[in-house]
Amino acid sequence: MLIAAVAGLVTRMLIAANMPGPADVRIFHGFATAIVRHGPIRIYEQPLPGLPVYNHPPLAGWMLLGLNELSELGIPFGTLIRLPASVADFFCALLVFEIVRRRARLGAAVACGVGVAASPVLIATSGYHGNTDAVAITFALAAAHLLVDRKAPLAAGLAAALSISVKFIPVVVIPALFLVALRAGRPAFVRFSAGFAALVALVWGPVLMSVPENLKENVLEYAGGGYRLWGLVRFADLFGLPESFITFIEGDGHFLFVLVCVAAGVWLAWLRPAQLPVVVAVTMSLLLLLSTASALQYLTWAAAGLFVVGFWEGAAYSCLLGLTAVLGYQGRSAVRWSETVLHLGEAGWVVLAVGLAGGIRKILATRPEPPGQPPAGGSTLTAPRASQPTGSAVN
Repeated sequence: MLIAAVAGLVTRMLIAANMPGPADVRIFHGFATAIVRHGPIRIYEQPLPGLPVYNHPPLAGWMLLGLNELSELGIPFGTLIRLPASVADFFCALLVFEIVRRRARLGAAVACGVGVAASPVLIATSGYHGNTDAVAITFALAAAHLLVDRKAPLAAGLAAALSISVKFIPVVVIPALFLVALRAGRPAFVRFSAGFAALVALVWGPVLMSVPENLKENVLEYAGGGYRLWGLVRFADLFGLPESFITFIEGDGHFLFVLVCVAAGVWLAWLRPAQLPVVVAVTMSLLLLLSTASALQYLTWAAAGLFVVGFWEGAAYSCLLGLTAVLGYQGRSAVRWSETVLHLGEAGWVVLAVGLAGGIRKILATRPEPPGQPPAGGSTLTAPRASQPTGSAVN
């Protein structure tokens, strides 16, 4: 498994070192230059001519500051900006292996871990594109794993805070994490909350105290671009639904979909708290399914998570959406998809929906187990074992 993860990392870094990447590489370089001038806190209130809105959480600014310092040593920034996501994929492959190993046979765990390492979606979005989506997803899965599998609530709280500090999208799984920590008992909840609150205060506190309105507008209320390339917006446009409806779901209505994702995660976590890593994977996949914004790097949100659900779900998604990403990056612009890429995206959305439905079914098929109870080794996610004694539930 380690060999596959290393091979995946080397592949990504070879791409990063030898290919220029999409426009985001230049944009991140521009952000880094502005952060050097204005600092990672005041950057939110600065006009950035020639650059899009700076919509990244506070930890991303410190990351860009560090990468810029490394570039002063002669390492190309275009290579460095792909490093965090590529390294995150390395750890995510090992993490998915460990999560699945506790819920399925060893062979399935190896296949799923290798699937993450070799995922065409993740190779394209991490090795070629960069951004911080893969980092956020890895920390979110790590938080769930640490909480229910490792029984390390303090570390889980830190990982949860890190996940939303590099990319805000994992905020949809934070309520489910808090719920499971609460159900694990007061000591676990206190430790999880302390770790989460301490790191949020450290990372977010200075920005909230200095430029709260700019942070709110740029990050917390960011709704994504207005391109109609993916999911509900794409189908609404394709089927000729009223312009007022499309405008609504792209605007204020997108918060309703976020609430649906939060509610689904909390519901599944309440019913099957010991399956929290799978719940996090499904919730992030649901967020992509219902997303009213589109960008090829967003495909990262479900790539590793569907391998947590199962090998075939992950492989089907990674292969089809990997082709979508590769062809999309070969086009004139990664934010203007060709007709072929649009149709592949439509098919990929359906594959995502099927994999998501299968993931929910598998979660509910397991026998309930208190989150504080040690996981049953060698158990399977796909179905409960009738021969198991009461109190030793499938994890």
